[in-house]
Amino acid sequence: MHLIACGTVGNKEESMHLRQLWLYSLALILSATAIAVAQKPIQPRPVQIANGKLLGVFTPDQKVVAYKGVPYAAPPLAELRWRPPQPVARWKHILFARDFGLHCIQPTPRPDMIFRDPGPSEDCLTLNVWAPTTKLTSKQAKLPVMVWIYGGGYVSGGSSEPRQDGEFLARRGIIVVSMNYRLGVFGFLAHPELTSESANHTSGNYGLMDQTAALAWVRSNIAAFGGDPNNVTLFGESVGGSAVSAQMASPLARGLIAKAICESGAAFYSFGPAFPPRETAEAANTLWAERAFGSSKLFYLRNLTADELLKAATAKSGVLPPKILPVVDGYFLPDTVPNIYAAGQQAHIPVLGGWNANESHASGNPTAASFTEQAQQEFGPSAEGFLSVYRATTDDEALQSANDYASDRFITFSTWSWLEAQSKTGGAPVFRYFFDPGAPGDRYHKPAQGAFHTDEIEYVFGTLDTRAEMAIRPIDRTISEQMGEYWTNFARNGDPNGPGLPRWLPYAATDNWQVLHLDAAPTSKPDNLRGRDLFLDSQWGRSAGK
Repeated sequence: MHLIACGTVGNKEESMHLRQLWLYSLALILSATAIAVAQKPIQPRPVQIANGKLLGVFTPDQKVVAYKGVPYAAPPLAELRWRPPQPVARWKHILFARDFGLHCIQPTPRPDMIFRDPGPSEDCLTLNVWAPTTKLTSKQAKLPVMVWIYGGGYVSGGSSEPRQDGEFLARRGIIVVSMNYRLGVFGFLAHPELTSESANHTSGNYGLMDQTAALAWVRSNIAAFGGDPNNVTLFGESVGGSAVSAQMASPLARGLIAKAICESGAAFYSFGPAFPPRETAEAANTLWAERAFGSSKLFYLRNLTADELLKAATAKSGVLPPKILPVVDGYFLPDTVPNIYAAGQQAHIPVLGGWNANESHASGNPTAASFTEQAQQEFGPSAEGFLSVYRATTDDEALQSANDYASDRFITFSTWSWLEAQSKTGGAPVFRYFFDPGAPGDRYHKPAQGAFHTDEIEYVFGTLDTRAEMAIRPIDRTISEQMGEYWTNFARNGDPNGPGLPRWLPYAATDNWQVLHLDAAPTSKPDNLRGRDLFLDSQWGRSAGK
């Protein structure tokens, strides 16, 4: 106003000068206002789902919107402890899904598990959604959906780990979902009183049923985010992979999964059954509770604090707890997982799976003599056959064979058994990989160890930069880019192949059991380690429910 007043006096030249100065000042003000508006964080529109409205947050580049800590089932507290997941209540106001939900109560997490949530709790049944912003306005977008199950031995893990962040996969035009599920004694306690009170006459497997409830949530709600409820790929690593193969076998998850990816894990036999019978677990758990607490009564156990239960269930001395894991319960799993696959009663869907080069390592420092002696003790008259596929003519050869056998015994044979069974009875394409990029390692693994268990996670999710302490090579980023494309192509149409990618041939007898080697030069090759798996299958004889 001051400039306008001054512009009305003085000579014509001075008036013109003041007018120009006023216009310049106005332009500066408008420009500053525009910058301030542009810099102000833009909030995405609320999304309406079955239980109420959700408000997410944009990622810094505003290409993805994240909804974190969304309840998908009621808090499993008090009388809902050790019961199947129950429907979550509706909320009246808009739920600001800005932060990850609490991770499920568990022992001290493994060193490589870094959580970004407030802490552990029994009240943990939440999930997260990452959706591309370009499709959020269209419910007809029908984007492919990938639902992730974390690993951790069914006793640890959480969906807030940076290495499992769904942002980067979502940038590829995929909706990514991850969920928390109950763990350990809270997620898998089988107990005779629980079986008696159950309408399905069963107990245990609550953590697996949590996963199914999250899949049902996706079926009911994912269209609101632009996702296709009929194109859901379930994927997981380690025990997450085991859970994927179990969900495929369960009648409870029928129709909820269109495709599956298992990374280093399956609910199949190794040197023993993956899941024991419910009755066996009930007896062991009852005896443990009597000794640990002086009572195995359900009323008493439900009134224990979560900390009291956790302490007793993870004791390292005194009354040692049994392994509280999934069971063959007659409900979620009507039979063992291998038997279900052998009968062709699993989901007949496309599958992609494989493992890493060095999933485990032998203990000690085996020599040719000690490894040969171990083979004779373990396999008796079949030791010669064992040593023909795990050679030990020198100490160096024996060390490598010992490491290979440790990996096979730990997780690779069970994963092979699952892929083998699915290829024979699944009625859909199977694609197998072998991951060995000469990885740079991380703070817990030296590069010389090769591709270790969990190594592929950051490559798949595009989160290599979470390994800030390690030097990531250009080839690692290239492999990560390729794996992200393979995985998301598979989620779109059941085939990992796409423009610019090395050809990935199916895993089938008619194609000479092709395996894609994920390394500096990805190439499909016939399975050159098949002899090891066939030998173990001949000994353990459970890979297809024999």
